[in-house]
Amino acid sequence: MNSSKQQSQLYTLVVVFFFWGFVAASNGIFIPFCKNHFNLSQFQSQLIDSTFYGGYFIGSLILFFLSAFVKIDILNKIGYKKGIIYGLLISIVGALAIIPSVNAGSFNLILASFFIIALGFSLQQTAAQPFVVALGPIESASHRLNFAGSVNSLGTTFGPLIVSYVLFGSVSGASEATLGNISNLYLILAGVFLAVVIYFSISKMPEVTSKENYENALGVLKYSQLVLGMIAIFTYVGVEVSIQSNMGALLKLPEFGSFDAAHISSFISLYWGSLMIGRWTGALSAFQLNKLTRNILTVVVPFIAFGIVLFVNHLRGNDISELYQYGICVLAIIACIFWGQQKPAQSLFVFSILGFVAMLIGILTTGKIATYAFLSGGLACSIMWPNIFSMALAGLGKYTSQGSSFLIMMILGGAIIPPLQGTLADMPSIGIHYSYIVALLCFAYIAFFAIKVKAVLKTQGINIDELKTEAGH
Repeated sequence: MNSSKQQSQLYTLVVVFFFWGFVAASNGIFIPFCKNHFNLSQFQSQLIDSTFYGGYFIGSLILFFLSAFVKIDILNKIGYKKGIIYGLLISIVGALAIIPSVNAGSFNLILASFFIIALGFSLQQTAAQPFVVALGPIESASHRLNFAGSVNSLGTTFGPLIVSYVLFGSVSGASEATLGNISNLYLILAGVFLAVVIYFSISKMPEVTSKENYENALGVLKYSQLVLGMIAIFTYVGVEVSIQSNMGALLKLPEFGSFDAAHISSFISLYWGSLMIGRWTGALSAFQLNKLTRNILTVVVPFIAFGIVLFVNHLRGNDISELYQYGICVLAIIACIFWGQQKPAQSLFVFSILGFVAMLIGILTTGKIATYAFLSGGLACSIMWPNIFSMALAGLGKYTSQGSSFLIMMILGGAIIPPLQGTLADMPSIGIHYSYIVALLCFAYIAFFAIKVKAVLKTQGINIDELKTEAGH
């Protein structure tokens, strides 16, 4: 397989990475709409994330136990390409199901539809990530994964912009969303998914299959780094989702600007854009660069990504001059990257401390300072996924693939932590502002994980900080 052919196949494959980010980030716009339309409590509104990320967990769990029962990796046997196509078809069913659910005015049916979409995404993600690795030599696999992650971040950045246009009739979001607009959004999404299915079906992709048996899958849980890593992934995904999912309610408070649902989308875009800033910068470590070039790009790339975020908000008709101040937060992440020195444990600790301090500032202040502090949680989360993964899987040997499956299941955190914060937000004695103590505690655990697992691995003769980090999830 020649290089140009592999590149063409990679470009085909990363399409699905865009839509994972697109839909996940768009939930932040859809949640406040549902809360208003269905008169939901903050806890109830967070059930959208619960069903969405719960679908990832249930889908992975079903695939895991079925494979264990037949003692064959089912996904490897059918092939990654077919796995992605089947996953897209499942997501199409879920997207189309939202239309009658909305017309029936049933929030429960909407949740069920989101669950079906997520089941499809679960299968797609389980197939697509190892597929990217298979499209070429293992030595350059990180380059391909980093590129795919960058495309995912584009989806999270432009998703709120596109969704706002469809729901509110313009990128400025000046009008009210209607049920008809909701139906149109998911009809378009289903149509796009179908187009991707057709594109994948006619595209020439390699058949990657295997009949590898499962062997003592639960034996992997004897490794404490994996068990602690499962909690860390649960916590990381949960805090990443919860910060933005509860942001809509926070920004409606008078002390935070009393923004309406349409204008909240610009802040959601900035949050997911923060993840893109960190991921694009973190991706530099995957390339063979001399020290001077890497240092220059570490300073330049974050501001290029930040410029894209500003451009997106400019398209929305927002006054981006107010967003320039967020550049101070961008400088903070540059400092953290230099401090982390591309070492997994050290980088994870530094970024978790950044998140902890940011949440503390947000809790203790109000207004723009607090808003930007909470939004910078996206910067803190940006490089956590690969660092947690590399530390949790280190030293697992033949159990590495099983360990990876368990870690993927812990995306469940995105289903549990947002409604947990929503529950605190509904308590009059706490409220939405102080409910962000949940995020603060999450970052505290991840900092603990970085220190604890580094020590655990040392007892096993592994110096984790000798490994290189990769781009974000």
